[in-house]
Amino acid sequence: MPITLCPCFGDRNTSAVDDKADLDPVLLVSGMGGSILNSKPKGFGFTTRVWVRFFLADLEFRKKIWSLYNPDTGYTESLDKKSEIVVPEDDHGLYAIDILDPSLFTKCIHLTEVYHFHDMIDMLVGCGYKKGTTLFGYGYDFRQSNRIDLLMEGLKAKLETAYKSSGGRKVNLISHSMGGIMILCFLSLHRDDFLKYVNKWICLACPFQGAPGCINDSLLTGLEFVEGFESYFFVSRWTMHQLLVECPSIYEMLPNPDYEWKKQPEVLVWRKQTKEDGESNISLETYGPVQCASLFDEALKNNELSYDGKTISLPFNHDIFEWATGTRKVINNAKLPDGFSFYNIYGTALDTPFDCCYGSEESPIEDLTDICHTMPEYTFVDGDGTVPSESAKADGLEAIARVGVTAAHRELLRNERVFELIKKWLGVEPTGTKKSKTSKVADVDPIKPMVQ
Repeated sequence: MPITLCPCFGDRNTSAVDDKADLDPVLLVSGMGGSILNSKPKGFGFTTRVWVRFFLADLEFRKKIWSLYNPDTGYTESLDKKSEIVVPEDDHGLYAIDILDPSLFTKCIHLTEVYHFHDMIDMLVGCGYKKGTTLFGYGYDFRQSNRIDLLMEGLKAKLETAYKSSGGRKVNLISHSMGGIMILCFLSLHRDDFLKYVNKWICLACPFQGAPGCINDSLLTGLEFVEGFESYFFVSRWTMHQLLVECPSIYEMLPNPDYEWKKQPEVLVWRKQTKEDGESNISLETYGPVQCASLFDEALKNNELSYDGKTISLPFNHDIFEWATGTRKVINNAKLPDGFSFYNIYGTALDTPFDCCYGSEESPIEDLTDICHTMPEYTFVDGDGTVPSESAKADGLEAIARVGVTAAHRELLRNERVFELIKKWLGVEPTGTKKSKTSKVADVDPIKPMVQ
């Protein structure tokens, strides 16, 4: 039996399966914030990890990852012109999506929030999958659009590698969160390659119709990767905000205005307006998915950041918004081939932000730019804490199964019920698995949520 010398390191022994396993290859595809990002000097110097890191996280993030969108190229480009953001390819792409901060300190305290695909990789290796032969990972620069050439070509190359390394066997995809949006873009834009290389697709927690509460608030006040005490050591909410305003990927997850929601997601603002005669009026303003752009315009019109001694304006980016509208059209055109095996796992039974309300009747907002420094009150719906189950179920595809599992958004990546389902659908364990009480099987008829 192998001996683990230090509890800081897991024992991921792959020698138990010496022969080439008779398994179709699996490619794991991460989502928003689910890949290690390194800063690599364009000249001489050391490559450093800038996402995710525990120490000096905020400082390095501001220096290396803050970016501006280039409407001429469609790419978000770092303000630091002396370096470039790269995703490590170690361990056949698995390293970048395994433990997002693989430092000794993080491993020793086993900070669960950064153990991303780690448990799933362990589970698959335990089922006989071999890294570089039947198991691969795809991490990517999640700042970029889900349909940008860099990401599409990267996914194609990874699929081709998995296909050839396994002896010409088609690939089973397992995606998490925004990774599902990227796969839809690939299906729509590179259909022939999808047909050639992909066998099955198991999708986890994908915001098919957007993540209204989370994304609307991210554009207005920012986003925290972790909560509680640990958040003081990670990138701050506002530092993250100043990146997300320039990220096409975030705009592409705004709530779909053409989807027939059970109830339209809204941003609400308690507003105080003073007339010329000095009288004040307090009212509740409501912005639906279409009207939100005008609110973002006003709220972010004075938004700016300081970088290298310069002040840079960061208003709501209409070029990105227009690009994201085009991405929604690309997604709507995605159609699975006849007889394709698609499975959808979504989180359920957790309060998930849906509507955001800024200000209150007792303390209304006077200037809409103040919203950016105001924490919202949420209206919650069922979901995984990030993506509403209504959105995650509404894939618009012919699914063999849609299964709701009681787990938070990132917890789905290490949930035992999810593992049971994945093993069953991959055919690596008997199908007569006892059903967990924490899950429910939703309708398996195709949901047709998109307005064509």
